Amino acid sequence: MKRIQSRDNAQFKQLRKLATSSKERRETASTLIDGLHLFRSALDAGHRPSLAIVAERALHHPDVSALLAEHGDAVLLLADGLFDELSPTDTPTGLLGLIDIPGAASGPVCGDCLVLDAVQDSGNLGTLLRAAWATGVADVLLTTGCAQAWSPKVLRAGQGAHFSLRIREHCDVAELLHGFAGKVVATRLDAQISPYALDLRGPVAWLFGNEGAGLSPAISALASDAIRIPMPGAAESLNVAMAATVCLFEQVRQRQTC
Repeated sequence: MKRIQSRDNAQFKQLRKLATSSKERRETASTLIDGLHLFRSALDAGHRPSLAIVAERALHHPDVSALLAEHGDAVLLLADGLFDELSPTDTPTGLLGLIDIPGAASGPVCGDCLVLDAVQDSGNLGTLLRAAWATGVADVLLTTGCAQAWSPKVLRAGQGAHFSLRIREHCDVAELLHGFAGKVVATRLDAQISPYALDLRGPVAWLFGNEGAGLSPAISALASDAIRIPMPGAAESLNVAMAATVCLFEQVRQRQTC
């Protein structure tokens, strides 16, 4: 087990770049996962971290020790202050993993998919991926302008969703949805129909847009159907992750009652 106690260490500097720089993650095709749950999810999905990074305070924690024993590969021990510089959270758990970012999925989009257009908030993006995972949506298409899907903050918000989804970033959505065998549904404030009145039992490509601007005109034009979530309260709109979750679970409800 290697121990690092100085922020001038070359390996620590490299890890800090991964934690903070999307460019570094793209160039090295690697990223950091944070916490016991994500580390376990990665192992279970076959994405074995190439390096386990542990804070000194967590080394003898029973759950951390058990995962390290199962991991069985390289372990790096960091002084607590250095570890906290790498963790994306205010309350670090004491365990990080270094993993390779999988290559982009290929082939046609089959079945349900989630199209995210310039969703910039890491928490929203991770929550959207988690909602897709929970409702059985396998394909997620991200346009240019979205937050980086494999950033530590998005990974943490996704809570393991990444390892079960086919994620494609910087997509040509029009090309991928050409010939899609199902509805292409957008949420729009000017729509007249609610998701509860639209037949969602077949394949659906869901379109959700930027937190402030919504869908771009080019992505919105791909929709075959538009819906508006009814809101009898005084709120003007819903958070994009909440809106998507409402729609995805309405689709689940319709399929279970048919």
